[in-house]
Amino acid sequence: MNSLRLKKGVSRKSAYDLRNPTEDILEVHTLTVLVDNEAGVLARVIGLFSGRGYNIESLTVSEVDHKGKLSRITIMTKGKPTVIEQIKAQLERLVPVHEVHDLTIEGPSVERELALLKVKGEGNHRVEALRLADIFRARVVDSTLESFVFELTGPSEKIDKFASLVEPLGLIEVARTGVVGISRGEI
Repeated sequence: MNSLRLKKGVSRKSAYDLRNPTEDILEVHTLTVLVDNEAGVLARVIGLFSGRGYNIESLTVSEVDHKGKLSRITIMTKGKPTVIEQIKAQLERLVPVHEVHDLTIEGPSVERELALLKVKGEGNHRVEALRLADIFRARVVDSTLESFVFELTGPSEKIDKFASLVEPLGLIEVARTGVVGISRGEI
């Protein structure tokens, strides 16, 4: 007997919208996954993402325990909270996975990225590029008469900002490692 024919939660402008307001928000999460260091493990983890249509914003992998043959995969992904929970649950079910941690929600953490940026360095642009590098604490790791290569570490936002400022000066090329992260404190 609903004369307006409204369905529960269908219209955002309805006074009867009963949907969870945080459900539509895309969040960026940093996940760390401790896995066996053996052939095919990374392919299985990445296959989980690609097979379900999840995107990876950043990916780093390195061996962290030579004796125990363990590697740590750091993945930045974006999705709705329900999707993030689904990703973590599916990662935990993979056989070579030992631990899955969500640094974004588990408490304070440190996240950093390394970038190498090649910038033209001639005339006034040369002086300006060096001045910006000093402000951002970027280190010159290669220098020629025509260009510089800067090394910069820090949060991704810092690298993005530095790249946007040196772009008008003649940004030639950028190489980035991807984010690595670790929780703070003893736990």
